Amino acid sequence: MTLGQIDVYYGNIQALWQVSLQVAEGEVIAIVGSNGAGKSTILRAISGLIKPRKGLITFNSQRIDALDPDQIVRIGISMVPEGRELFPRMSVLENLELGAAYVERAYDQTSESLGWVHSLFPVLLERSTQLAGTLSGGEQQMLAIGRALMSRPRLLMLDEPSLGLAPLLVGGVFRTVAQINRDGVTVLLVEQNVRQSLTMAHRAYVLENGRIVLEGKGKELITNKHVKEAYLGL
Repeated sequence: MTLGQIDVYYGNIQALWQVSLQVAEGEVIAIVGSNGAGKSTILRAISGLIKPRKGLITFNSQRIDALDPDQIVRIGISMVPEGRELFPRMSVLENLELGAAYVERAYDQTSESLGWVHSLFPVLLERSTQLAGTLSGGEQQMLAIGRALMSRPRLLMLDEPSLGLAPLLVGGVFRTVAQINRDGVTVLLVEQNVRQSLTMAHRAYVLENGRIVLEGKGKELITNKHVKEAYLGL
């Protein structure tokens, strides 16, 4: 996937300035930055929830910046939004099944996908009949990721997956994301936990005030003077 110099606005307020990035198949790419930097806006633009005013977005050589969100899911891009946005009065199983319901190629693999999700998150099998709204925060995050995986994405986008989780659970989320990548899914990760993100990412972009100011290999950026001072408190 490629973003080519996109400008994004909310009304008359510009949120992104000429943002360009690339995500190659099989990579884990992290976008790090402070609150309000525009990280989530990038994911919203890719997923079709907001349209760039300038620039282009391509996926598998197809231009997608004019597509609707449901079309983007069907071509293989899924997002786990910040806040999870589950259906709280539906069961765990029903939430998972919805992830595949409107994507034809995924619907045909529903049983196989459920087995995959349950292997990643065994607790979701145990909680299959439980209402999603009664799960713990960590379990809800597992369900949100699992629901996105049910659409059989080629690119999985995660918006702040560790937000609000107890420290003991954060490591588990990152380990699972790494396993999803090993299972063949490309990952684009937006996350305020900069050290964890850069440690696991193949490459990363640093976003400040709607502009990309640094890019490079994740583990190299950890030692960057600006990153250490601005984001790691060193």
